[in-house]
Order: sequence, then C-alpha cells, then structure tokens
Amino acid sequence: MKTAVFPGSFDPITLGHFDIVERAVPLFDKIIIAIGQNSQKKYMFSIEQRMDFIKKTFKNFPNVEVDSFEGLTIDYCRSKDVNFILRGLRNPADFEFEKAIAQTNRTLTQDNKIETIFLLTSAGKSFISSSIVREIISFKGNYEILVPDAVRV
Repeated sequence: MKTAVFPGSFDPITLGHFDIVERAVPLFDKIIIAIGQNSQKKYMFSIEQRMDFIKKTFKNFPNVEVDSFEGLTIDYCRSKDVNFILRGLRNPADFEFEKAIAQTNRTLTQDNKIETIFLLTSAGKSFISSSIVREIISFKGNYEILVPDAVRV
C-alpha cells in the first residue's frame, strides 16, 4: 500500500494545503496529514482545533487521515511504516529549503529510504501561506478567502 505523510504545522490549514492533498489523493492509497508539534513554537490555534479543521475539510476523502506527532518527521514515518513524504512547493525558495530537508532525510534513512514527493501548488494558490493567513486574522482582515470552510471561525 502506498501511503504518504503530509507533515506541517497547519496553523491553520489553507487552500494551498488543500490543493496539494486533493491533487495527491489519486497518487496514494492513503495520505496521513501529520501535524508536527514543536514546543518552541507559538501557535495561533491549538492542536485540537487544527486537527478538527483538517478532519472537517477532508471529511469526504476516505483515504485521508489526520494525526499529530512530536520529533523528526522521518521517525514518525518509520513508526507508521511510510516510505513517502508529500510536500507542496509554492516558489523557488520553498524548493531550495525542501530539497535540503529531503536530501537530509534520505541520508538519515539509508537503511529504509523515505522518498519525498513534491507537488507544485496551483498558480492561483501559490501565494497563500499559513503565516500570511495568521497575520490577516490578527488584524481582523478577510482571511476567509484563503482557507477551507472549516477554518472560517
């Protein structure tokens, strides 16, 4: 079974994230959207809220699951016996950053290769990021056009 982990903080999930998952669904038997927890990071939404947003967003996608984890993504993948990491790319800077992580992961998993699969975000969504959405929310702006319905609180 081909399973991919789509890791991130998803604080909050955006239409860009949705675009990547929706387009990856036909490529994998299962996709696990895995919310990484970092004790050093300050989140706008709790882990429970983020999981709820994602579950509601993908309620009609039977092969999409939601989970959370702490630590390295590759360790989480090993614990789930997953050999694919799904990542979205918005721009060249994303590619350079993600390429370095993917190469590091391959080096760290020489015994059990974990491949990173990159999908380009659709052009109309490539400008959306969670940090931009959080900024708009903090200033009471119209963030609703950048997120799935479940996030519109």
